Amino acid sequence: MNWLSIRHVFVCACICAMCTLSSVTAEEKGIDGFPRLSAERDWPWWRGPKRNGFADNVPVPTTLSETDNVVWKVPVPGRGHSSPTVVGNRVFLTTADTKEKIHYVLAFDRQTGKQIWQKEVNQGGFPEKNHAKNTEATATVASDGERLFTAFYHHDKVVAVSLDFDGKVVWEKDVCRFRPRTYEYGYAPSPIIYENSVIISAEYDGDSFLTALDRKTGDRIWQEPRPTMISFSTPVIAHVAGKDQMLMSGAQKVWSYDPTTGKPLWSTEGTTFATCGTMVWDGDIVFASGGYPKAETLAVKADGSAEVLWRNGQKCYEQSMLAYNGHLYALTGNGVIFCWRGSDGKEMWKERLKGPVSASPILANGNIYWANEMGTMYVVRATPERFDLIAENQIGSDSFPSPAICGGEIFLRVGKGSGSERQEWLFCFGKR
Repeated sequence: MNWLSIRHVFVCACICAMCTLSSVTAEEKGIDGFPRLSAERDWPWWRGPKRNGFADNVPVPTTLSETDNVVWKVPVPGRGHSSPTVVGNRVFLTTADTKEKIHYVLAFDRQTGKQIWQKEVNQGGFPEKNHAKNTEATATVASDGERLFTAFYHHDKVVAVSLDFDGKVVWEKDVCRFRPRTYEYGYAPSPIIYENSVIISAEYDGDSFLTALDRKTGDRIWQEPRPTMISFSTPVIAHVAGKDQMLMSGAQKVWSYDPTTGKPLWSTEGTTFATCGTMVWDGDIVFASGGYPKAETLAVKADGSAEVLWRNGQKCYEQSMLAYNGHLYALTGNGVIFCWRGSDGKEMWKERLKGPVSASPILANGNIYWANEMGTMYVVRATPERFDLIAENQIGSDSFPSPAICGGEIFLRVGKGSGSERQEWLFCFGKR
């Protein structure tokens, strides 16, 4: 073998080694063991890749309007409060045609906003009543990078549906009977993904459950009963106190479960009869809030002791909160924003904004993006030193879904107009 041949073999070997290393690195950067998902590029489920409302530190615009920093905007058919799910080059939403009683899953092109497909997953069986602030498409799509997972309430049951990225149904499973009677307020929890399962909550004044289904087949892995009380919170998987815990509030308690088996780990009295927000955490402290029929926010040690560190009488009922760098940020339903120290609940500052509030906050590049129901998007610096309002933006006339922020872009679903003239829009903001 001559020198040139040896050199060629050596170069090829180096390239192959680099490709292998690159492949391994790409897998290591996957979210929660899903290598096709990127924490920097994707927003694959409710509350984002870290499940706590944290985006990456890529700068995104703070000045937003129907013309400022708009990359594209497209009309969304039907009505829904599900937040955008962003994976790869697509954006996914659920929506409902309440007149024809049809549930849809929608896919949009991330670059242009063009609608790629619209898949009907159910017709008929809508409940006779629903809460005025709820919709028939409130649960946010979850994705493992290969499939989509949704949950809908119709025909007196909760139904889970899995689709591929082309809109083809992979499987459909009845999760449980669901027919609220005391409070006919509909259904809201989003499906969450953990390892090989998709976990779904269904709580009402009947047989209530947490259920884990196999992501590939829809077969039931485990089922754990919940108290017979209607509640709307989406559970969350957090790595706290050295292990994965599934955190959930509602039924007058704060709960922790083993997400592998569904078995309870610990619980403590706290929050209220019904909650809607998803719990948050910072270090080994977890936080929950509720607002019906009373108001309470509390902090609990997640080390198994269930020690309550502090409580107060404020409430984030429909919205989640945000825990960051030892502090808890809360924008209450009546529009007062607080910053509390996480360890003892000391109030660092508070400021009167405008309510009511249903959307949950997102932290991006050190700023908190938080909208009220009237379409006002506040951008507040996440600092305990003082209240620092970066921007106050108006987008549309109503805003219930939370934004998705990834890859330097903000995806936001809003409504504009009222009554029969109301139209929903999906915006993409950025600096492209």
